[in-house]
Amino acid sequence: MKIQDYSKVYTLWINTPGMGLNDIDDSKAGIKKYLKRNPKTCFIAKEGNKIVGAILSGHDGRRGYIYHIVVDFKYRNKGLGKNLVNYAIEGLKKEGINKVAFVVFKKNEIGNDFWEKLGFNYREDLIYRNKLINENIKRIDT
Repeated sequence: MKIQDYSKVYTLWINTPGMGLNDIDDSKAGIKKYLKRNPKTCFIAKEGNKIVGAILSGHDGRRGYIYHIVVDFKYRNKGLGKNLVNYAIEGLKKEGINKVAFVVFKKNEIGNDFWEKLGFNYREDLIYRNKLINENIKRIDT
């Protein structure tokens, strides 16, 4: 994924129910910063000139994280999502990362079913916590 892909990827994000976006981290400037830090772990899927899928993944030097994965509804159930995940995991492995994690909204049944089919474990022993440290972030519901 390159920053030039942003507008097409963002369009996919906002047209996909269940995406958790915000106006700062998922802005063009926020994604540009993320891609600069993680240039080899974020990917797109294309048909011709049309971007039909994307995955945003990276690491902190210790753990890999997947933040957003999306496949256009018309292109689902064809292996694109699985391929994007595999590319991200291979990119993380090449960076020396041994474990990947992510957060899925509990109510996102399609997403949770997808991850389970790929063999990702559900952790009942963890409680996810976060704290908003920038009061100016606005959530973009999809």
